Amino acid sequence: MIIEQSLANARNLFKQAVGITQSDLQMAMQLKSGANNTMDYEKRVMMELHLWERNLSKKQGMLESASKAVSNKINDILPEKFHTALTAAVKGIVQASLAGARFTPKRPVAYGWPLEERDRVAGQVTNTYKKVAAAEGAGTGAGGLLLGAVDFPALIAIKMKFLFEMAHIYGFDTSDLRERLYILSIFQLAFSSREHRLTVFERMKKWDEPHSAALSQLPSHPDEIDWLKLQREYRDSLDLRKLLQLLPGVGAVVGAWANYGLLEELHAAAQNSYRMRILQPKK
Repeated sequence: MIIEQSLANARNLFKQAVGITQSDLQMAMQLKSGANNTMDYEKRVMMELHLWERNLSKKQGMLESASKAVSNKINDILPEKFHTALTAAVKGIVQASLAGARFTPKRPVAYGWPLEERDRVAGQVTNTYKKVAAAEGAGTGAGGLLLGAVDFPALIAIKMKFLFEMAHIYGFDTSDLRERLYILSIFQLAFSSREHRLTVFERMKKWDEPHSAALSQLPSHPDEIDWLKLQREYRDSLDLRKLLQLLPGVGAVVGAWANYGLLEELHAAAQNSYRMRILQPKK
């Protein structure tokens, strides 16, 4: 009896430490069973969105904090020219994405598709982009700091092109500036500090509300964007995987691994961001 009680207490402490509630566990079990039964697809996606939103607001664990500390030290010893080049790359590529022409997909906007079909096609496109990003990371990672500096802007361009593809797959036309600003919001959601990520997410949840106060704060011109803040958020979000790519000798392997994983994370952010809009009740 004492042993059972101790185990129960340990389980509760663990759930509290990682922020898992009983309802989250129940949802996870329903999702697992739902994969093999006739559960309505959109209901299952709603459960996934709930868990995703909780994960966005979760605080860093001990391992993540330790990795971040090492990343910060590596950032501190990188030459100022590297940071200046990264700022210029972020600004140039994001400006190009807001203009739209460079990243507009040949793929037409997918109107009228069921959500399950959108998710299936999005998964296929993501697999292609992950392979492209991994190959690019392996090639530039082999050159250490010099070619590694080239990889950062190249990867940002791949990410932006990928996000434009995802917008069309989920039925949103990137010829609309508001949709290109939404893409920028997804980019920030995936690659920002927890505090900034939550601010961006709150704005995204109200994206399609008429006369939303949050949307009135959006920039109407690229010159209104705080480029330095955007670059810092992106740079500081890069974890140990990406920064290790700059080390000679291991860069090729780490570069491929890092880029593959970053595209996978961006896919989750983009997919769920568009799912959220599609499934929101219309007002």
